[in-house]
Amino acid sequence: MKSQVPWRARLHRRILITDLLVLVGVVYGTQIAWFGFGNVAVSIRADSRLSEPSYWVFSFALVLTWMWALSLIDSRSERVIGSGSIEYIRIVAASVRLFGIIAIFAFLLRVDVARGFLVISLPLGVLLLIFERWLWRQWLVRKRRSGEYSAHVLLVGSEPTVAHLARELQRAPSAGYRVVGACVPAGAAASTIAGTGIPIVGTLSTIDQAIIASGADTVAVTGSDELPPNKIKQISWSLEAGKQHLVLAPGIIDIAGPRIHMRPVAGLPLIHVETPLFSGGQRVVKRTMDLVASVVGIVVISPLLVFLAITVRLSSDGPVFFRQTRVGLGGEEFSMIKFRSMVVNAEDLLENLERERRDAGNEMLFKMRNDPRVTPIGRIMRRFSLDELPQLLNVIGGSMSLVGPRPPLPSEVARYADHVHRRFLVKPGITGLWQVSGRSTLSWEESVRLDLSYVENWSLVGDAAIILKTAKAALMPGETAA
Repeated sequence: MKSQVPWRARLHRRILITDLLVLVGVVYGTQIAWFGFGNVAVSIRADSRLSEPSYWVFSFALVLTWMWALSLIDSRSERVIGSGSIEYIRIVAASVRLFGIIAIFAFLLRVDVARGFLVISLPLGVLLLIFERWLWRQWLVRKRRSGEYSAHVLLVGSEPTVAHLARELQRAPSAGYRVVGACVPAGAAASTIAGTGIPIVGTLSTIDQAIIASGADTVAVTGSDELPPNKIKQISWSLEAGKQHLVLAPGIIDIAGPRIHMRPVAGLPLIHVETPLFSGGQRVVKRTMDLVASVVGIVVISPLLVFLAITVRLSSDGPVFFRQTRVGLGGEEFSMIKFRSMVVNAEDLLENLERERRDAGNEMLFKMRNDPRVTPIGRIMRRFSLDELPQLLNVIGGSMSLVGPRPPLPSEVARYADHVHRRFLVKPGITGLWQVSGRSTLSWEESVRLDLSYVENWSLVGDAAIILKTAKAALMPGETAA
């Protein structure tokens, strides 16, 4: 028989238990590895009259305090579990702060805690906590795809804004929002929101009844001229505390992180959206990461690079490398380098293929599922993105970054709308949101949206997440956007 405990409480309880098991294993495992099974005591130099606790007691206190720190920062909240990087960031933040506080108190109270014990426990604990949460995330994504462990959402607002939000939520079931109905100004029973299949279960004046009829536990309010502020306040008052939730969906998309601030002004909760600012410090950090990772990467994979170079040279006529003019930072052109994966006269054959046999890509990017210009070895390299490895040289040279918008051709840039030029605020990347979110299956509008979203919301943590996703995507069948 299925448990009647609400899914949020079940999920919180299960994660709490596994967090505890991980920390007990890490802390006591480190203690035993460092001191053995003996009863070693923590040295206190401040006052000899104080009894010196055993490391068994200290480890017990450390586990409980660590669990408490994870709870204080809401790392187990259903609002952050399952998608995005906030969950992982909170785990790291809580752990680092806890150990920082321990170090400060140990210094002030003159307590000698073995440095090796702490140095091993912190990184190992953080890594295993993140891995544990990642495993939970994989399980949760599978459950949410079948409609389980998700908030049941009633959308409220004008029909166009409701339809837009419904499509976005349907596209990302792993986020945990399952739309069960909608209330629109001229709602008609038994009808649906166009293009979504979402049933209309009421109007803006019958939201209370619609919540009951649809079984919703979350109300998401989007834009509507017929929904005054007082009505939103009434909706919040009518929801059952702790069991039903209110979500406000402002008409801004692809803006997140530190650029959004909630500031109360004259009793009004105003959302302030800061304009993008790329400081010198950010650019130095990103460039340092690019340089270090690229140099180390080339050294590590140098045998593979040599093998691919020899294979390309022996498998078909032509040079090992293919160079092509692309547009980068500030709209400046540069020469992008790749392993040659096509026949030498590939560019000459493009016009006829584009006119007669195009069957993939979008209106801006030419793609073919079985492009006859691709060599046999080139097909294998493209499948695993191996042809792009020489772009590490572009990164070292400074014309590209590891992560960034797709580097476009000058002919593509000539057809850009004005707002698309914002992608040139940062260097183009070997990989990016466009690559880990669908590659050449994306429409042009979606590709632009992802690139601009990256430019607007760049962060070091975001870059690391994209690199990890790229490693996974490279192992899946398919081709990257050329």
